Amino acid sequence: MTTVAGVDSSTQACKVVVCDADSGEILAQGRATHPEGTEVAPAAWWDALQTASAGLLDDVDAIAVAGQQQGLVPLDAAGVPVRDALLWNDVRSADAAKELIADLGGPRAWADAVGNVPVAGLTVAKLRWLADHEPELADNTAHVVLPHDYLTWRLRGGGPGHMLEPTTDRGDASGTGYWSPADGDYREDLLAMAFRGRHPGLPRVLGPDQSAGHTPSGALVAAGTGDNAGAALGLGITDGDVVVSLGTSGTAYARTDRPAADATGAVSGFADATGAFLPLVCTLNAARILTSTADLLGVDLPTLESLAAQEPPGADGVVMLPYLAGERTPNLPHAAGSLHGLRPEAMRPGTVARAAFEALLCHLADALDHLTEIGGVSPRRVLLIGGAARSRLVAAIAAQVFGVTVTVPEPAEYVALGAARQAAWALSGTSRPPSWPACSVAEIPPPADTATGRDIRAAYRRTRQALYG
Repeated sequence: MTTVAGVDSSTQACKVVVCDADSGEILAQGRATHPEGTEVAPAAWWDALQTASAGLLDDVDAIAVAGQQQGLVPLDAAGVPVRDALLWNDVRSADAAKELIADLGGPRAWADAVGNVPVAGLTVAKLRWLADHEPELADNTAHVVLPHDYLTWRLRGGGPGHMLEPTTDRGDASGTGYWSPADGDYREDLLAMAFRGRHPGLPRVLGPDQSAGHTPSGALVAAGTGDNAGAALGLGITDGDVVVSLGTSGTAYARTDRPAADATGAVSGFADATGAFLPLVCTLNAARILTSTADLLGVDLPTLESLAAQEPPGADGVVMLPYLAGERTPNLPHAAGSLHGLRPEAMRPGTVARAAFEALLCHLADALDHLTEIGGVSPRRVLLIGGAARSRLVAAIAAQVFGVTVTVPEPAEYVALGAARQAAWALSGTSRPPSWPACSVAEIPPPADTATGRDIRAAYRRTRQALYG
């Protein structure tokens, strides 16, 4: 039997699946946690991969890594990180992003150049921050890689003192702010501008079916990709599918044949892991809205859901703006969460719980609107994935607020499965990824009366506009 492994190196954890390369059947799985925080030593990801894959990779024929996007991993000439990696959700580079927009002449110039307008999450903004705040470390930076690039490099035998050429893929390169999805080339002029004239080495960009090399034991190492592109490949999405992912952060994305170039900055013009494109809207806050509200009320998540389910839609007028960790979309990096509409008769744990659930789905409904109105996507179905998607109440409110049928795939490690499918593709040498069976799904249609969902969104919109314009 030919076997392949897929790795999901997310913000929170490393997950590994081993699959039959022909059928996609999951044969084994492993998991290890990552350190908390918005800056992490890259070696911690490697240690977590070793723990999660212990005993699983000895006989696999190929492996690929799908990782959290946009982080900054600066390496010196010997391959040693010059500092801890800055993760995608580290917002210290928000002011740097604003400077970069002005430096190139405005948002449209950036959208046309690389399909993205700089925000704190993009690697290009983190490079500007590093150049301005830690110039000695910037001077020592000889190579700039992303989290998935780092792990792919380590799997190939790279490491401190063994500086192999790093590699990346279209999907992850498209989130840097200095690679153009439309042209398929690095914009080294933008890199040098961001890094105050410095010219660090960049990873070689591989096609989705190409090999990055081999492990020391001989297993093929595929190109790998970013986590959202990995999930799209694992789900097997096609034209008309829109994915809404509810992890710690939230995303809404779809596969298209044309790159996006949104000057508002709401829609990121990413590439996918098949050779096409993946316009995407990202929020910093998603499932954390529920976990943080549960902590506030001193209850667990099942109790939070039970409290919310007992309240009527609209939460008795209570509205939550869920910008608990700042926010990327809308671009409010220094915002905080807030509760509105509190009156004595509405100040109950249940109304706060209900407001949290509705805030989560209104927040992602706004992201979905950006994707359809600006990204040019025409949704045929919405697939709801991520930890929070397992909640029946989340799925029900999603159908109500989105106003469309919501499809909830069976819970699975779709990012890792997508990486495994990519590994099987690179191993096969075929022109398309292998056809693995589609996941089973549950469908939740929208209610016949759409007025309630519209009212919930209207109240949320009024509250947001009153506070932030």
